[in-house]
Amino acid sequence: MKNRTTKILLAATFAMGLSFPAAAEKLDHVKACFIYLGPIADGGWTYQHHRGAEAAKAGLGDRVEIVWKENVEEDSSAEAEIEDFANSGCNIIFTTSFGFMDATNAVAGRHPDVKFEHATGYIREFPNVSTYNARFYEGRAVQGLIAGRMTRTNKIGYIASFPIPEVLAGINSYYVNAKRVNPDVELTVIWAFTWFDPEIERKAARDMIDSGVDVIAAHTDSTATMEEAAKSGGSVIGFGQASDMADFKPSPRVSAIINNWGPYYFRRINELINGTYEQADSEEGIGSGVVLIGQITEEVPSSVKAEAEALRDAIGAGTTSPFVGPLNKQDGTPWLKDGEVAPIGDILGMNFLVEGIEGEIPQ
Repeated sequence: MKNRTTKILLAATFAMGLSFPAAAEKLDHVKACFIYLGPIADGGWTYQHHRGAEAAKAGLGDRVEIVWKENVEEDSSAEAEIEDFANSGCNIIFTTSFGFMDATNAVAGRHPDVKFEHATGYIREFPNVSTYNARFYEGRAVQGLIAGRMTRTNKIGYIASFPIPEVLAGINSYYVNAKRVNPDVELTVIWAFTWFDPEIERKAARDMIDSGVDVIAAHTDSTATMEEAAKSGGSVIGFGQASDMADFKPSPRVSAIINNWGPYYFRRINELINGTYEQADSEEGIGSGVVLIGQITEEVPSSVKAEAEALRDAIGAGTTSPFVGPLNKQDGTPWLKDGEVAPIGDILGMNFLVEGIEGEIPQ
């Protein structure tokens, strides 16, 4: 596995949305295969990817067959699982977690006639590898605004998975936009070092609540954070992550970031059928509908709801950004001048926390 510094530099290199054409023939039928980190019943990340796969199948009908593998570990065993799909007649393989990046490229090099799509990655070592992601940090801005307005203790929390640019951008966006509406807000970050482990996620939420945190966001895959918040009797609120997590409405789940993968899966598989498929790097957000903001419930005052929806709409329209200066890095180094908007390369290659957040980035 490449070291983290190398990954950050590569992320910045590929952040400009480069696309490299790869010839594709028309296909009468496509076998689309999905590698999932967790179970499709996780209620979060994997559940939402599978919903997207099913939506593509529903739209394309008999022209596509979908097959999937659940609970694939982000270790050396992933390569064998992807290899098995490549040997089983899959025309396109979607690997849906960051940790599958090296395994995806390794298998792609041995199977040039198979298309590979890696979610949240940035390495496209071969012409048959594409990458796709979503601007989750845009949704974190909306959540941060709600958190800043709704906290009664001025303590908000963020359960983080791994210290990669995607997660750091989410932490920073959440904090910056909470701080804008509530200068007294303090952020607690707990690193779970896992994408999916309900017990670790649950303990992190419980530790936050015990320390006085009353609004929690999570960048992990299960519903465990919401389950723990629900035990508070209404004193702790949070947000659906990756999926709507509607079972926890109207509280503790007061809104959600919903990853809407269906249109992307439909488009890419349909391009393969039509012979128009090309290698690409996709990074879409609120404006295109890949990132949806789940219903803001009645637990949120109408004035805060209106403010949050206005921020959502402005980000979607491109008239504002989650990161607008003046902003400094954690060590006080200037990052953005007054009114300056963060360049996309800075966001996609983010390797720092902003000023005001306590704690170090784990190495």
